[in-house]
Amino acid sequence: MKKIIVTGGSGFIGSNLVNFLIKKKYFVINIDKLTYSSNKYDDKIRTKKNYKLFKFDINNTSRLISVIKKTKPLVIFNLAAETHVDRSIDSPKTFIHSNINGVFSLLESLRYLKKKNISTKLIHISTDEVYGDLKNNLRSNENFKYEPSSPYSASKASADHLVKSYIRTYKLNAVISNCCNNYGPYQFPEKLIPKMISNILKNRELPIYARGKNSREWIHVDDHCEALFTLYLKGKSGESYNVGTGINLKNIDLVKKILKNFKIKKIKIGKKVKIKFVKDRPGHDFRYALDNKKIKKELKWKPKIKFEVGISNTINWYLKNKIFLKKIAKNKYEKRLGLNL
Repeated sequence: MKKIIVTGGSGFIGSNLVNFLIKKKYFVINIDKLTYSSNKYDDKIRTKKNYKLFKFDINNTSRLISVIKKTKPLVIFNLAAETHVDRSIDSPKTFIHSNINGVFSLLESLRYLKKKNISTKLIHISTDEVYGDLKNNLRSNENFKYEPSSPYSASKASADHLVKSYIRTYKLNAVISNCCNNYGPYQFPEKLIPKMISNILKNRELPIYARGKNSREWIHVDDHCEALFTLYLKGKSGESYNVGTGINLKNIDLVKKILKNFKIKKIKIGKKVKIKFVKDRPGHDFRYALDNKKIKKELKWKPKIKFEVGISNTINWYLKNKIFLKKIAKNKYEKRLGLNL
């Protein structure tokens, strides 16, 4: 059975990618240190004959080399990362450790193994946030300069540069994916969409930064998984590919769509469920937007799931899997972060 490694395979995108690859009959090796936001809910995949979890930090280079050497995967999808911007403002050191040092460890492992004639393709998953705040309806293509604003986006930008340097200097076979905001099953409720769904179910206020005018591009995680698989099959080493839908929503409009969806489903909404504008976080970028023409033209990938369908299905998933939220300690996601400068 063909083997694939997913680092950070217990995170939101990682969990969905692991499920996606298992369905495609690959043997999936998940390397994850199982932090606060890790998915410990989907035990079904852990009983599969084509799945194995290794619990360790990818900064452990010797163990990383050992696992790669033993399993000889066709590809490594690197999703091991800290991702919550507010947490990066409070604790940037954690983001440097995971997002920069961790990638360095992974690259050094691949460089060492290449000398031993063990080569594997690397798909490094990055973010649209590396391009920074976009004005005047611009959409960033792969040649845009990097202008990260937060410790999170700066750590991801640094990792991207490291990957590119190892491709050029050491001839590693690697591809970079810069994706827009994801949504879907298994997302930790510190992020906007699951937080809004969770608060509606708990009859609580819906906090939105500033006046909710910040604009984000959204993609369903299933579409993202399809794009990542396409990059494995067709992505050219040394290239970066923007993965997006080309459709933006202001945060206030997004939350209103979620509320409307609950009403369409005839789910009772409590009296305390009201939009509440809260103090903005420091350095909050106003708008991210990707130009996805390259991946569409060169690799023939395009998103399939319309937002209206995707958000409805996402709400349905959380309604059917309320225990997913109940299993998460409230102090892990309810406390406001990113204000202690």
